[in-house]
Amino acid sequence: MPSIRILKSDITVLETDAIVNAANEELWAGGGVCGAIFRAAGHAQLQEACSKIGHCDTGSAVITPGFRLKAKYIIHAVGPVWHGGSYHEAEQLYNAYMNSLILAAENDCKSIAFPLISAGIFGYPLEDAWRVALSACRDYQKKNPRRPMDIVFAILLDEILEAGQKILKEEF
Repeated sequence: MPSIRILKSDITVLETDAIVNAANEELWAGGGVCGAIFRAAGHAQLQEACSKIGHCDTGSAVITPGFRLKAKYIIHAVGPVWHGGSYHEAEQLYNAYMNSLILAAENDCKSIAFPLISAGIFGYPLEDAWRVALSACRDYQKKNPRRPMDIVFAILLDEILEAGQKILKEEF
């Protein structure tokens, strides 16, 4: 049975088939998790692959090789910037997760690791970000029993980790 787990871990060291980069629409290296993924994968190679793709709309996802990572693929998912919740942010965030999972399945992945998309510099409220993330993952698993996916959230900060574990336990 596929699982959803939340771990205290650096996403770049996980041995999942794919890891997800919380990307920007231009697919440029950023700070935080995005910067760590670019550094670990090999900045020049990953930026060249992203530049060939060129753009990814908010709520969408694209895929590149994992280069120097243990993961075979990096899925670049663009979550929304928080503008108060009246600009379809929840739908866009849900779609970023769902599109990542679909893209992983289309590339024969059986496991995937996510950061908590949009909850950092994009300003999405922490508990709401977790609810959307976990809902999308649960919905994917329910709708795709023939394409099981083990899902891991790799979180470094205790506050984010604890919020996610609490919501996972209470609501999912």
